[in-house]
Amino acid sequence: MEIVTQQLADALEVKVKGRLDNYWGEHLQRNLEELIRGGAHHLRLNFSEVAYLSSAGVGLLIRFYRQLKAIGGSFVIVAPSDHVKLVIELCHLSPLLFSQQAAAAPPIPQAEPLRFTTATASFELIERSPARALTWEPIGAPALLRGGGFGPQDCRTIRFPASTFGIGLGAFGHGFEDARTRFGEFLAVVGSAAYLPTDGTNVPDFMVSSGDLVPELNTLYGLRCEGDFSHLLRFEATAPSSAVSLTDILSTGLEVTGSSIIGLVMIAESAGLVGAALRRPPATESVSFQYPDIRIWLSFSTERLYSRSLALVAGVASTASPGPVAPHLRPLGTDILGHFHGAAFSHRPLPKGEIDLKSTVTALFESENLQAVLHLLTDDRQAAGPQQSEFVRGACWISALSGVQ
Repeated sequence: MEIVTQQLADALEVKVKGRLDNYWGEHLQRNLEELIRGGAHHLRLNFSEVAYLSSAGVGLLIRFYRQLKAIGGSFVIVAPSDHVKLVIELCHLSPLLFSQQAAAAPPIPQAEPLRFTTATASFELIERSPARALTWEPIGAPALLRGGGFGPQDCRTIRFPASTFGIGLGAFGHGFEDARTRFGEFLAVVGSAAYLPTDGTNVPDFMVSSGDLVPELNTLYGLRCEGDFSHLLRFEATAPSSAVSLTDILSTGLEVTGSSIIGLVMIAESAGLVGAALRRPPATESVSFQYPDIRIWLSFSTERLYSRSLALVAGVASTASPGPVAPHLRPLGTDILGHFHGAAFSHRPLPKGEIDLKSTVTALFESENLQAVLHLLTDDRQAAGPQQSEFVRGACWISALSGVQ
């Protein structure tokens, strides 16, 4: 199979020559996935030289059609060969794959974003008028993780409805005794929650709100934020081979809000995550982070993990040490304190422009594979300089935090 791409005025043309069967479908799939990862959301397939199309090939085309349609993109065959035209018509798929209406509908008028660039990224900023200020609440005492462990008196059941996001150490279950062998890192964002159990399974679990079902976590400590976001910040690395660090994104978020402390939720294509996760439950015995005990308590890699995944990140960043919440924050860079957790998912493209946070997060949990939940951190042991999580492109929902409840 031969594949040639050409940029058109409003889309990318993909000219394919050969047979599109189950074998060559994998080759086409890899190429299309790379194009979408690179930001191409409007694809025109020139199939004038495709001699054969099997059911496996048809299924592949429908999957990409649905994927791009879901993010406001388009996927259409513009020049089918006689065989391709016959197969598509027999499958009654002509209105989808041949339709001249397959191009994206005219965009709904939106506020014109403010565009600016830094040394590492280009940004688009959309300001909003939040109905409610974003407030935050510290939960529990993180010092107990090193100071003797947790007991039933340290566990609170915290609800995370669609108006909230939060991070911390917790578990799904029915109270402290039920959860004591599973407490691990969690994050909850607008009605969806995930955590990594420490019972040895090493498989993250999640819960998505539905009807009257709202995610609840037995929480040892953490941060819970509630309210609306004032800014949507889109970003993309300035060069295809480069990436944007977590602290660069946080610095920009702090600057655009004009605040010394912000809450942030981000969905972004990962260039690699740097983080750690507990390997054993902290409520069954005293935790030791001293060498060599740390190796049995903490899972940590000196290399970035989960590159090419889609990451959901949530947390709080500050340039100060804000009173009672200070114990929950850790140094992330030269002048930024913060606490962030990230969940890694299988890749899916993000729509461009202004997108809805809740529907995007819900689709992640319901459609993609949840791979991991990590506490994101900066590894300052590297001789070449601090190592931290990096991203290729993404969207951030940000707001200044108005107080401590």
